[in-house]
Amino acid sequence: MERVGSVVRKTSETDVKLDFAVDGEGVSRIDTGVPFMTHMLDLFTKHGHFDLTVDAQGDIEVDAHHTTEDIGICLGQALIEALGDKRGIKRYGNAFVPMDEALAQVVVDLSNRPHLEFRAEFPSQKVGTFDTELVHEFLWKLALEARMNLHVIVHYGQNTHHIIEAIFKALGRALDEATTIDPRVKGIPSTKGLL
Repeated sequence: MERVGSVVRKTSETDVKLDFAVDGEGVSRIDTGVPFMTHMLDLFTKHGHFDLTVDAQGDIEVDAHHTTEDIGICLGQALIEALGDKRGIKRYGNAFVPMDEALAQVVVDLSNRPHLEFRAEFPSQKVGTFDTELVHEFLWKLALEARMNLHVIVHYGQNTHHIIEAIFKALGRALDEATTIDPRVKGIPSTKGLL
């Protein structure tokens, strides 16, 4: 069965169309109007071996907040749709990714219990024109809408771009592991019988 999700979200602030395939080839077609976010989503897609198409238009003349937030919402909803009842998945994923001097770790549990634990500090408030506080906003909305337990730990780093890049690469790799079908898993990977 093909594991894909499609979401359209239109508000007075944004218009987002997003297609997500769990079992992809790392192919991204992304236009967000927020260049740094586009770059991070491209890395996430490549390192997670997903396919992702995003066409997002937002009120970026104000700032990138609404666009970034709504992409997180849509990606989370698409992930939920793509995984269905989560039958046969590994459920948990953990990835460490170095980026030059920075080391980030992302741990996920596709538990149906949304939580974000964010242990990261950024030396700079901006990367180019991108407000770095929006990384937390994106991840929180992703965790909430995907109903997953998401832990982000930056062990160290000095360059803000490198730190954020390591986070997004680790997110892709951790989600790739968690969504992988494990032939040893019979049914739903929970003693409750439901996720």
